[in-house]
Amino acid sequence: MDFIEAPTQSREQTIRELREISRKLVRELGFMRNTLAESDLPPSAVHAILEIAGTPGIQARDLAERLRLDKSSTSRQVTRLESAGLVERRTCADARSSELHLTKDGQQLRRKIDAFASGQVSNALRHLTPADQQRLVASLSQYVSALADDNDHKPAQAPTDAGPQIVQGYVPGCIGDIASLHGRFYAQHWGFGVFFERRVAKELADFAQSLPDANKALWLCVENNRCLASLAIDGNPHYRAAHLRWFIVDDSLRGTGIGRKLMSQAMRFVDERFDETYLNTFKGLDAARHLYESFGFQLTQEEAGTQWGSTVTEQQFRRRKPG
Repeated sequence: MDFIEAPTQSREQTIRELREISRKLVRELGFMRNTLAESDLPPSAVHAILEIAGTPGIQARDLAERLRLDKSSTSRQVTRLESAGLVERRTCADARSSELHLTKDGQQLRRKIDAFASGQVSNALRHLTPADQQRLVASLSQYVSALADDNDHKPAQAPTDAGPQIVQGYVPGCIGDIASLHGRFYAQHWGFGVFFERRVAKELADFAQSLPDANKALWLCVENNRCLASLAIDGNPHYRAAHLRWFIVDDSLRGTGIGRKLMSQAMRFVDERFDETYLNTFKGLDAARHLYESFGFQLTQEEAGTQWGSTVTEQQFRRRKPG
């Protein structure tokens, strides 16, 4: 329902002021940061934790509605929280769906988030009189209810994005995205710097320039026009060997099976064309090694080296064509 009365200022001015207040509120509460409430989790994950805590046994579809997220995004969020040991699924009585509950670690994190948020609000309220505090609560409640009512009555729209999609071949922007994924991950976990990221970008650009090629292939996982995972096969028909390169998966997709899907497509490609596949990596990337070995790769060489710009224990894995 729209209320119509003589305004004290123009509607346009009120809209501008509310938008400005909303932006400041989002900024001051910390929603612009990568993590929220000193939790090491992004804002959407923190809200998921709080919603599951508030409604133990909530199902994923209802969580998606609460968070105003599409089902695929919510599913990936829940999978990441499961992998982190914060959320667990319990099968419903009908055995056709599952309920979401916080684990012991999830409950502990929820208490930490609550303490942080309560302290944040308490400190702010010290600047307001008790009467102003009550008026603030009443006004914000009305505003949120109005927003929720408007969202609930909007016609259902077809999703604009079907979630992550695996595509083959060059996609505009993929070189920068893939180099960025490598640069951020290896800087954070291994201290690699500009030497490594520059090498990835340069060699990948040269590779992409050579496509299409019957002996080469590039697979990308794309969502909202961004590349979130990649894997390339650089084949040499003269030696009947293929080089597996630039395999990486963004943290947001870890635990979703995207890496295994990329590997499956790549192995089908090489088995149709080559007798052997090899890859160069280094010691310490245990999750990737486990995946490689599950597809038949074996460690064949190991020695100290500096080809990535830092001294690491370099490794080479090889895989023979089955049969």
